[in-house]
Amino acid sequence: MEFFLDTADVDEIREIASWGILDGVTTNPSLIKKSGRDFKTVVAEIAEICNGPISAEVTAMDTDGMLTQARALKAELPENVIIKIPCTPEGLAATKVLTEEGIDTNVTLIFSASQALMAAKAGATYVSPFIGRIDDTGADGMALIAEIMTTWANYDVDTKVLAASIRHPTHVLQCMQLGAHTATMPTKIFKQLITHPLTDKGLDGFMKDWAEVEAAGNA
Repeated sequence: MEFFLDTADVDEIREIASWGILDGVTTNPSLIKKSGRDFKTVVAEIAEICNGPISAEVTAMDTDGMLTQARALKAELPENVIIKIPCTPEGLAATKVLTEEGIDTNVTLIFSASQALMAAKAGATYVSPFIGRIDDTGADGMALIAEIMTTWANYDVDTKVLAASIRHPTHVLQCMQLGAHTATMPTKIFKQLITHPLTDKGLDGFMKDWAEVEAAGNA
């Protein structure tokens, strides 16, 4: 599974990238707003820190506008930046054109298996189903991941399933078990995945024992 960070905080990205396992970064207009910085400047910095796919989202709602923005982003930003496009009819049309031009895409705001498959047919590199937002409605977001993965198996789809709107580590574990290709998550959850109280307890015991060994050797 690919592990992506869902943030526009450059300091957070540097920290997680230093672990050596960060595969990519997703951003959106809300995350850019939260950063308080210029969109293109932030995305360019992120792309320099992480050499994996960096999603930069278009804001136009019409196909021509999406294509204009997408081409400008690809021309002005590092090569590993990919274009994030909403799952709308206009977005599908833009995805098809960009795919034909050799530009990778991440089709976002997906809430059904049919939307995911349509985006894949348009040539999307990634599709992003939003788990947490489905949970917020009282439904089961993980059921959508299961439906999409079953559909992918039925038709041997190449597009990667990028689980988004992840709210807790269990979401990531369930995505791993279902075979989702990618999970994008906030820094807090990324850190929770590596933390376990028994690891901390075991390490503490080892260090105490080693301190005694060193003390005996220096006696």
